[in-house]
Amino acid sequence: MLGGYRIEGRRAVEIAASVERAVGAGDLEPGQLLPPMRELAVELGVNPNTVAAAYRTLRERGVIETAGRRGSRVRSAPATTGRDHIRVDVPVGVRDVSSGNPDPALLPPLAQAFTAAAVQSDREPVLYGDVAVEPELARIARAALDADGVPDGPLAVVSGSLDAVERVLTAHLKPGDAVAVEDPGWGRTLDLVPALGLRTVPVGVDDEGPLPGDVRGALEAGARALIITDRAQNPTGAAVSAARARALRAVLRAHPEILLIEDDHGHGIVDVPLHPLAGVTRHWAFVRSVAKAYGPDLRLAVLTGDTLTVDRVRGRQRLGPGWVSRILQRAVVRLWADGTVDARAVAAAYGERREALIGALAKRGVAAHGRSGMNVWVPVPDETGVVARLLHAGWAVAPGARFRMSAQPGIRITVSTLATDETGPLADAVAAALGPAPARSYG
Repeated sequence: MLGGYRIEGRRAVEIAASVERAVGAGDLEPGQLLPPMRELAVELGVNPNTVAAAYRTLRERGVIETAGRRGSRVRSAPATTGRDHIRVDVPVGVRDVSSGNPDPALLPPLAQAFTAAAVQSDREPVLYGDVAVEPELARIARAALDADGVPDGPLAVVSGSLDAVERVLTAHLKPGDAVAVEDPGWGRTLDLVPALGLRTVPVGVDDEGPLPGDVRGALEAGARALIITDRAQNPTGAAVSAARARALRAVLRAHPEILLIEDDHGHGIVDVPLHPLAGVTRHWAFVRSVAKAYGPDLRLAVLTGDTLTVDRVRGRQRLGPGWVSRILQRAVVRLWADGTVDARAVAAAYGERREALIGALAKRGVAAHGRSGMNVWVPVPDETGVVARLLHAGWAVAPGARFRMSAQPGIRITVSTLATDETGPLADAVAAALGPAPARSYG
């Protein structure tokens, strides 16, 4: 059942650590069935309750899943390893369009902003007990949120979008609760939810965002939270339209107790308007990151939400890191105030590259999606074969398995650095890798 690996330990914590260590090392593979609890207890010479406690710990940590009489098995994407292992190693000479990174040429220079922030911090040092949010950052961020129709609420500053999602989920949910997530969706979110001991419930996505029927079904089935990407959805490029927002608000009004989390990480690189859902439910959070527009190493996002949610996040943050560096916050303020990023120009550049590839693929009979952001999603019948053929042709793309649960297969192509003269050859390679096939859809 376990090949050559032998689970060890006498205590629950030791047994759980033995399994988790094996999963991380690859000795136990995703989907591999674990021994029945009583059988393992006999083998280890321990009480069955000890093995049951170990398996419970592993489930709560997102390493294994249990399906009644079908037993316990390693999750298809265990939290121990995450989905980053589902990637393509890019050989020398192969063009990498798999990374999901922004175009470095469209990112602003940081030296002047950080120098100014350091000078200010020399003059006004931040000490223990000072406020956690830079006042000017709060002012600018709140004005931008107001302009986009995001409801008023207190602000917190966290270390990126995923940090915000984790803090909000743990502020309200307990292990075993279900969370509705987009499928296809951001691989890190799909890993994070089970790592927190929560259950993922997939919700289909089209170009206009999450499907209302799927959202309704997930909430009626007991999901206690819903995570939505407003724009530049990763990997599909979906953006919530005005009509879709109205439909989703109608669904949420019937479930006011649901925790709603909206991720607007695409702010600053998109050319479609925001249609927020925030405020429909009793507890909500809206997060806006600076990583895509200003650089992934700027680990900063602004979080707003209902008073209780933000208060819980702030309280837990005070007991851990305390606050996000005010020097970093001051540097971001300087970047915002100086207007060093022309959001319209950046959005237009990504839009032109995205539309050029989608159009080139369409001329070759290949359906593709990408309404906003820097990625294009191409449905395919066989991810492994298509990825391998493209790699052989000199192109590295991201396998869709990194981003989906029950959705149909696909590949993600990052267009952020795609040059005009590369669009045609890439489209030719994708069409050849797919071979003759009818138009495809996703969801």
